Amino acid sequence: MILGIDTSLGSAVAVVEPDGVIRADVESPDPRGHAEAIGSLIERALAEASVAPSQITHVAAGMGPGPFTGLRVGIAAARAFALGRGVPVVPVPSHDAVALELLLHAALTTDWGYAADVEDGAAESFAVVTDARRREFAYTVYRGIDADGLPIRIAEPALAPRDRLDDVLGGLGAFRREAERIPAAMLALAAARALAAGRTLSSAEALYLRSPDVTPSPVPKRVIA
Repeated sequence: MILGIDTSLGSAVAVVEPDGVIRADVESPDPRGHAEAIGSLIERALAEASVAPSQITHVAAGMGPGPFTGLRVGIAAARAFALGRGVPVVPVPSHDAVALELLLHAALTTDWGYAADVEDGAAESFAVVTDARRREFAYTVYRGIDADGLPIRIAEPALAPRDRLDDVLGGLGAFRREAERIPAAMLALAAARALAAGRTLSSAEALYLRSPDVTPSPVPKRVIA
């Protein structure tokens, strides 16, 4: 049983069985109240899934990209829950969850005209795009789904100025798919599929795409006795 947690946009929590059955999926769209929402969302998800904390075997943590303050709340919550239960944390790029949802949808419908079949050479490149604030967008480019049922990442997460994004994506041959939420259920499903395939989708470090605003002083601080 996998608990998925992401706070790279809003706050989202899900409980998913290893075979992909979604037991609970709850979220808050508030892009700022992560710390206030995450505890109650975890509690709600477990209650709706009729699952005790002792039944959770893995915690999928959304690693971004995302703003520093919001993103670290979800990662800290995932690590704290896993530590308390003595279970592993499975890091997953947040954009992978969006890409997986889009690809699964494309396999069932032609609503957005996407061909996802890599083996037949029909797959197209698309970019999952999220607002990185400060007049920038974060994007990751994908092309189809692999034999393990996971999105194929062909360009790692990066930043582009808001007014240059379409030019950047055009140069990569990828069309734009903006995301306003990260589906925690798909985050947990990606973790389940990665575990089944013995794969690692992300490092344990958060995907911060810009340098921190606060940097160490170049000179030692003067101390007056």
